[in-house]
Amino acid sequence: MEPSAWKEQVEREREFKNNFFKAHPRSPIPDLERDKFKGLNYYPPNLDYRFELELHEYEEKRTIKMKATQGEEQEYIRWGEFRFKLHGRECKLQAYKRGEETWLFVSFRDKTSGKETYGAGRYLDLQREEHHLGGGKWLLDFNRAYNPWCAYSEAYTCPLTPTENWLDVPIYAGEKNFDRKK
Repeated sequence: MEPSAWKEQVEREREFKNNFFKAHPRSPIPDLERDKFKGLNYYPPNLDYRFELELHEYEEKRTIKMKATQGEEQEYIRWGEFRFKLHGRECKLQAYKRGEETWLFVSFRDKTSGKETYGAGRYLDLQREEHHLGGGKWLLDFNRAYNPWCAYSEAYTCPLTPTENWLDVPIYAGEKNFDRKK
């Protein structure tokens, strides 16, 4: 995909999400806050945070328990590992699956977490049809990193990012902190 077409697609996805959050009955934005909602905050789209990576799938997949924001634990299967280089540093991220789901879940924290971005971490959902490129490669695009719904309302519970997915680099891409005053 051409860079300009990719950027337009990212911006269209963000506009769609803003409209959903503003008006849809299933929006995570509390009803009393929707009139004031002007949209989410994002870093500008940046191709430096878009990777085509091999997933190093584990032969033996083990189940792990992730703590969640309201104290419970959720089970995930540790499926494989992505390896990449960013800001001159070697990075690794674990990809997980839940139950019989076909998509991969990547939760991560980085040096922006708790400052510019949600402190508990951000997520990427990798759908096989959209993100699997064939030959063991996947599209990992941090421009599509999003906050879990618990960032908008205490009515939701979300898995906390395991320490194995805490990156020692900043990810200046994707969704930023939710500003209730905006």
